Parts: sequence; C-alpha cells; structure tokens
Amino acid sequence: MTSEQRRGGWDFSADAATPAGALVDVEEPPVGAGQDGPPPPAPPRGPVTGGGRPRYGGAGRPARGDGLRTVLRGFGQLLITAGMVLLLFVVYELWVSNLFADRKQHQVRQQLATAWRTGQDPLKGQDRLNLPIGKQVVLPVGDGFANLYIPQFGKDYVKTIVQGTDDASLDEGPGHYVNSQLPGQIGNFAMAGHRVGKGEPFLNLDQLHPGDKIVVQTASNWYVYTVLGNVQAYHAALKLTSALARAAAISNALAATDSQGVPGREIVAPTAVQVVAPVPDHPDRTPTKAMLTLTTCHPKYTANQRMIVHAVLTRSIPNTGSGLPRELPGGQL
Repeated sequence: MTSEQRRGGWDFSADAATPAGALVDVEEPPVGAGQDGPPPPAPPRGPVTGGGRPRYGGAGRPARGDGLRTVLRGFGQLLITAGMVLLLFVVYELWVSNLFADRKQHQVRQQLATAWRTGQDPLKGQDRLNLPIGKQVVLPVGDGFANLYIPQFGKDYVKTIVQGTDDASLDEGPGHYVNSQLPGQIGNFAMAGHRVGKGEPFLNLDQLHPGDKIVVQTASNWYVYTVLGNVQAYHAALKLTSALARAAAISNALAATDSQGVPGREIVAPTAVQVVAPVPDHPDRTPTKAMLTLTTCHPKYTANQRMIVHAVLTRSIPNTGSGLPRELPGGQL
C-alpha cells in the first residue's frame, strides 16, 4: 500500500472498498484523523442495492409497498385465526359434544334402570292405552322415563327418552314434548332429538321408510309403532335402477297419508307446531289412534327446516323383563 493510498488513517485501496449490498458503517472517525487528506465519504442516503430487496441507511424513508405488505400480512393472519376458530368449533360440534352427550345419556339410562330394578316407575306403571286423552303424568324435566329402540339404525341402537325439549334435556337424549301424549296413549307421543352433534340420536332419521318399526320400552310395556306411508309403493321404488327416480319414489311413498290424513314423513318450517298435535297436522280433530312423532333438524348441519316422521301403534306387549319383542334383534315376544 502506498502513502497515496493510505492517508490520515483511512484506507482508500481497492481491497478495502465496501462490498455491494452491505450496510455502510457510519461510525465517526477519531478526532484529528483525516486532517491531512480528503474527508471520509458521506453515508449514502438512498437505497443500497445488490442481493435482496433495497435497503436503506441514514434517514432514508420506508420502501413503497411496505405498508401494503403489512396490511396484507395482518389480514392473512386474521384469516388463519378465523379458520382455526371455525375448525375448533366444528370439532367441538361433531365430536366433543357427542362425548359429553353420550356421558349424560349413559347416566340417565343407568338412573332409569336402577329405578325400574327397585320397582319405581316414573309413569307409575299404568297402561297408557287406557288412560283418558289429555290426562298426563307429571314428570320432572330432564328425567328419563322410557327407552327408544329403532332397529333400522342398528341392532345396538337404544336411547333413553327424557322429559322436555329444552337445550339441557336434549343434550341428554331424545326429549318428550311435555304437552304431547305418553307412550301407548291415544293421541300423539312426540319427541325431538339432535341430528348432528350432542349425541345425534336422530342423525339417520331420513333412513326410516314405510313399514319400519320403532319400539318404546316402559317399565310395564313394550310399544311397537310402524312408520306410516305406502309400503307397497316403497317396495316398488326399491326396484327402480335410477338413483334419482328411486329417491323420488321413496319420498312419494313416505308422503302418502293414512285414514287420518297423516303422512309417514314431511319437511316443515320450524314454526309448524301442528305436527305434534294429538292428530298430527290436524289440531282441530279428535284422535282415535295412538301415534308417535319424531322431529329433528333438516337438512343435516342446519336448522332451516324440520324433518318429521310419523308412526302408528300396531301392538303392545307386557314388559316382564324376560324377553324382547320380535321386532328387535333376538326378540321372540
């Protein structure tokens, strides 16, 4: 290095040049240094390019677009957070709520079994077939009083029916409309149940067809109900090769009404309370049959409408504790 290249403590040689893209060191030189030579170079005010995005030294202003990138980054993080919250909600509704509801359902079933075993009957052991219309037994809301079997939903399907259709009661199992009739009674024994989540006892209510059986067990009796509709039309629909035509024909078979004008299945608005009247859909008529009605949300994952299934009592058997009705797997009674 020559004396011309090194003056006043500063190195102006080619080897000491600042590499492109590096931030410039702006540390002040020692006092008195550089007095016999040219002053040190001033720090740059504009962007120093080379390599990545432009960088700034000194009092340079932020790059154009940094504010937009910050907004977009914040919006993206907000979307991710919202997605995680939605995912957690779906997990809770579809799985976690089922775990809690199953535990509550198990508890009410055990309580009812214990009551029956010790001779206590929430319905007082009376045969509801002979009870005058309109006479009700007072049941505490949330208490179980009967068991519901639907063979079409599987051989292990059994749910304890609780009194009431409030949120807390429906979290325990299918809930009985408190102003409707009781099992076996002339009129309409109506109940509601969740379709998705919270135990989802009526998840597959759309799979019930004309002629399918619904069995209700009380301490004193078994009551066998049969889903209404045109059974012959239903079996004819099963032979159709087109899936769309078959589904339409099955719906038509379920929509067929009985002598009281009651269909096997209907889709109604949530305000259509007439479906749980003593004669479903005909609140001004006097009932002559023992009916059963199941209600749930429709379509699945929504509460826009209600799916309603109606059935009629076809036979009853004393519950002696020694066997099952023949409508249930392994039953012989």
